[in-house]
Amino acid sequence: MNSSPTKSYNADRLPVRIFASLADMAAAAADDAAEVLATAIKARGHARAIIATGNSQDLFLDNLTRRPGIDWSKIELFHMDEYLGMPMTHRASFRKYLKERVFDRVKPAGAHYLEGDALEPLKAMRAYAVALASAPVDLCCLGIGENGHIAFNDPEVADFNDPEPIKIVKLDQKCRLQQVGEGHFPNIDAVPSYAITLTIPTLCRVGRMIAVVPETRKAVAVKGSLEGPIATSCPGSYLRQQAHCRLYLDQDSSSLLTK
Repeated sequence: MNSSPTKSYNADRLPVRIFASLADMAAAAADDAAEVLATAIKARGHARAIIATGNSQDLFLDNLTRRPGIDWSKIELFHMDEYLGMPMTHRASFRKYLKERVFDRVKPAGAHYLEGDALEPLKAMRAYAVALASAPVDLCCLGIGENGHIAFNDPEVADFNDPEPIKIVKLDQKCRLQQVGEGHFPNIDAVPSYAITLTIPTLCRVGRMIAVVPETRKAVAVKGSLEGPIATSCPGSYLRQQAHCRLYLDQDSSSLLTK
């Protein structure tokens, strides 16, 4: 497999890497993430990372969890969003996704979940924020949604200077339709209206960000993120101000770019 990009350039401060295929993109992003984790372990004896979920992350996470040489027993993992009120047993639960696809596979030193169905959500959120802030986070692996969101920071609720580390948000219609299109819910009425999400400053306050954004359905959001204004109307555009981020695209997701 050739995991070298077919094109690399900077969109403002953001390094962008475009690959010939989804497989090449996922392999290269996994190599990058593995190197970040290994470097942190070598420097401090442990590493901490925030991991995204969703169909677009499937192949990347499969690659990462199969990488030899990563000492997961020295890595603490967090996740970034969950539907409010959703039990972990629901097929659309992001906790369920991470448990089955990442945490159960690699057995990390710590596995921190956002409890969407906590009896006292605000109390659980505060405890999660304390745990996340207790030491530096080395890596954040994220995607960009079809409406440009990062985590569940949809355009109407995104705040580049958010004072809160974590918050409850109302999901917009395009975000909820994406969840139906990805096969997680039978219709939009079944998609929860609210979710818990890490805020944009929290996601960016890490050593390295790796944004993995494949597929044609993300092409409009990618174009808005890289070639539109830096504004909350497309939250992914804020990544252009993050020199410590790397954006990984395939031919499909980059198909509308003009630069």
